[in-house]
Amino acid sequence: MRKELKRQIKEDELVSGFEHAVRFVQVNQQGFQGGVLVAVVVLAAAWGYTTWSARRTAQAEAAFSDALTIFEAPLRSDVPQGTQLPPTLQVYETAAEKYKKAAAAFDGVERLYGGHPVALRARYFGALARAEAGETGEAQKQLESVALQAGALESALAKLALAELLRKTDPAKAAEAFSKLANDPAWPLPKDHALMELAETQEQAKKPADAKATYKRVADEFPTSVYASEARRRAENLASIG
Repeated sequence: MRKELKRQIKEDELVSGFEHAVRFVQVNQQGFQGGVLVAVVVLAAAWGYTTWSARRTAQAEAAFSDALTIFEAPLRSDVPQGTQLPPTLQVYETAAEKYKKAAAAFDGVERLYGGHPVALRARYFGALARAEAGETGEAQKQLESVALQAGALESALAKLALAELLRKTDPAKAAEAFSKLANDPAWPLPKDHALMELAETQEQAKKPADAKATYKRVADEFPTSVYASEARRRAENLASIG
């Protein structure tokens, strides 16, 4: 019942804007003729839709922001004793509690604003929340669906998150996934980050020679990167070991 009411309210918002436009034309129709009348109706209808769309976007962004606030909320164990926190700030006792609530909130955003760009963003963050809550299987399914959305920034982020999930169970396959991303000429995210993830995964997969080469690549190809000095240090450490 509540869902149907919300849908009706949204439809009424759009209809009311159009009705105002039609009423304006009806009152002033003697001043319009032919094509001018048609143009006024079209422009008025467009105005009504634009107003409704802007309102819906504002509502969608506000809902997403509320969900993100839960996702980023601190845990009790992370707050130093004596720290004064804002009275409105929610502090969670466990990570599981926080991330399950965040996942549910992101699900709500996606459900209410399906078709809006914010819905895909909510699905991506919902997957991250599930991964943090230990719901790895469901998180993987969601990330895979987001990764299929070609051209969206969330798609690239989902592919990166999938590789990170894979690293927990199969470092060798995760290294292959990171390598594919790092060597993709169309990769829209910082390539030095993907290379660092690859190098760390190669180390975890017990491939020190590969890791050393990748760290060196970061240092050589991205000398001004925030990762450059760390990559150089790790490459030197691996060289001294092997």
